[in-house]
Parts: sequence; C-alpha cells; structure tokens
Amino acid sequence: MPTRSAFRKRLDALTEDTSAMCALAGSVMAQATTALLRYDEFDSAAMQDDLAELHMKHRKVERSALVTLACEAPVARDLRYVVSALHIASDADRMGELAAHVARTVHRRRPAPVVTESVAGYFEAMGRLVVDLAHAAAAVVVDGDIVRADRIRQTDDSVDELHRRLFAVLMSRDWDGGVQQAVDLILLGRFYERFGDHATAIADWIEFRTTGNSPLRGDTAC
Repeated sequence: MPTRSAFRKRLDALTEDTSAMCALAGSVMAQATTALLRYDEFDSAAMQDDLAELHMKHRKVERSALVTLACEAPVARDLRYVVSALHIASDADRMGELAAHVARTVHRRRPAPVVTESVAGYFEAMGRLVVDLAHAAAAVVVDGDIVRADRIRQTDDSVDELHRRLFAVLMSRDWDGGVQQAVDLILLGRFYERFGDHATAIADWIEFRTTGNSPLRGDTAC
C-alpha cells in the first residue's frame, strides 16, 4: 500500500509540473509577442520547443493525476490538490496554444506586417501584462497565496481594459488600416484577452485548492 510520504511526493510533483507549465506558457507568449512586434528577433524553433514541452507536461500531469485518483483515493484537501492540478494544467496548455495562435497569425501574413504603429503600443502593453500573469500564476501554484491570486485577477482587469480600448480604435472611423488587417488585430487582441482569462482561472483554482471555495462563482464552498 502506498505510504503517505509517496503520496505527498505525487502531490508535490503535480505542483512542480503545473507551475512549470504556467512559466512555459509565459515564455511562449513572450516569444509570440516578439514575433508580432519585432519579427527579426523571433526564434521560431525556441518557441516550438517550449510549446512541445508544455504539451508533454500536460500529458504527464493528466496521467499522474488520474493514477493518483485511482490508486490513492484522496479525500478533502488532498483531493482538491489533484482536481485543481488537472484544471490548471488544462488552462496553462490552452494559454500556450493561444500564444502560438499569435505567432501563426504573424507567420501567415508575412512579409506584410500585422500590427500598425497606431496599435503597437496596445499589444506591447498586453503582451507584457499577460507574460507577468503567467509568471505570477507559476508562483501562486507553488505558494497557494490567495492574496497573490487576487492580484492576478486585478491585472487581468487591466488586460481587459486594454482590449476594450484596442477594439474601440479598430472600430473607429479614424482607423486607417484595411478590413482584413482589422480582423487580424481583433483576433490577436482576443488571444491576449483569453490568455489573461485562463490565468485568472488558475488563480480561481488555487483559491479552491487552498480554501475550498468553489472556482464557479456563486457555488458554495466544499
């Protein structure tokens, strides 16, 4: 029968891997933003390596969590650790894919630039904020600090505000780009906005893991 020490090591490994996934998602988004704003500095091979590692860790977390559920039958707080790890891994993996969508959009439009000078500042700011969110998520997965988790939600509000302002510019009569370019930029803005939403979801799962409060707003604590 598995010892408590072995079980604790399984939980620690889940924490380590999900934290690493958040950091990898941040790395992929940082590189994707470089592709968007400074393509000549973009290293596609490095980004693909990070993305592949992210997907590999996602599969590893899923396998480990399912084995833990099947063999250890965790209860209460330990069960919350395993369930939250599954959800965090899924959110972090999706963050990586959203970042990859940014780089793919740039690649698809090459050699034409995707971002105009009038909106580059929005993407630079959103890129900086969401990368910070990913690294904050990596830290909070380890320490379970719900105050830090709440700061993630506040930062995501700033990303949402930038996204709204970007959309207003693109929909303005003063927009001097074409329709196709506006469509690309709207989609790109959405990728950043959704990246931030997944970081917030991770913060919600950390609160669930730490306190038992449901990540589904309005549900009672368990």
